[in-house]
Amino acid sequence: MSQSSQASRRGVMTAGFGLAAVAAASLGQGAQAATAPKGAAAPHAANRAQSGFVTTKDGVQIFYKDWGPKDAQPVVFHHGWPLSADDWDAQMMFFLGKGYRVIAHDRRGHGRSTQTDTGNEMDTYAADVIALADHLDLKNAFHVGHSTGGGEAIHYAARAKPGRVAKVVLIGAVPPIMLKTPANPGGLPIEVFDGFRSALLANRAQFFRDIPEGPFFGFNRPGAKVSQGLIDNWWRQGMTGGAKAHYDCIKAFSETDFTPDLKKVDVPVMIMHGEDDQIVPIADSAHLAIKLVKKGTLKTYPGLPHGMASTHPEIINADLLAFFKA
Repeated sequence: MSQSSQASRRGVMTAGFGLAAVAAASLGQGAQAATAPKGAAAPHAANRAQSGFVTTKDGVQIFYKDWGPKDAQPVVFHHGWPLSADDWDAQMMFFLGKGYRVIAHDRRGHGRSTQTDTGNEMDTYAADVIALADHLDLKNAFHVGHSTGGGEAIHYAARAKPGRVAKVVLIGAVPPIMLKTPANPGGLPIEVFDGFRSALLANRAQFFRDIPEGPFFGFNRPGAKVSQGLIDNWWRQGMTGGAKAHYDCIKAFSETDFTPDLKKVDVPVMIMHGEDDQIVPIADSAHLAIKLVKKGTLKTYPGLPHGMASTHPEIINADLLAFFKA
């Protein structure tokens, strides 16, 4: 590949990254597994670390991890595009050690879940979380969403059954809306997201290298401490998912207007955002979202990137724990 084509491909991303993505690890079972593994532990077995699948109304298999005491307060993690539940390894291990029940799922089309070509939009994503919460009987749970997962978390919380959600955390999240519209003049133009679609179709494997090597973790900044492990792990997770689902999800994270959800949710919401977020610019996300929630707290982080939960887990985990205990 020529230097000019490399530069143009990276330029597409850096020029307009207002995407919703997220990072960390996952190989594992095939995404099309039709049933939970034989002999898997019962969903409510006490103090068992387990994984499994829940079947949605349209027959999609959603992979999930469910670790820790089943009578402990749950913390549910929602990953971003185009990754998987493994994005939350640092948080899952931390909160498991603090005595919480920790749950993370692979969004449909991502990771180990079914690579469906349908339902790759926010209403169905939220319905899938409802199915998961019903299957595991999650009550009084903390829901933490990063990037696209932040949109999913607030969309779910606005539709959840009473008693299911205790608090919501949005980290580098896409709400209220990323796309530039007459009502959202500070958003990113549609051409940015068309560029994502074009790059994905042209060479998804390279596109999924360029993102973590550059703006996602802030590794394109002078003096950045680059982690090849984070880059490789991001790529691995992304390539585990399905191209069709990833393509469709670009529309879901960029064009969904979460304003009604932010206004409706009446539990405490903490919004955490890196001030050097090159993927979801803070001015058109966190600074607007905090004005819409009823019980909101905004915490921003000078110099931290979009993927700060992976680059600085010691900071993010401590602030999450303080919010949960408040």
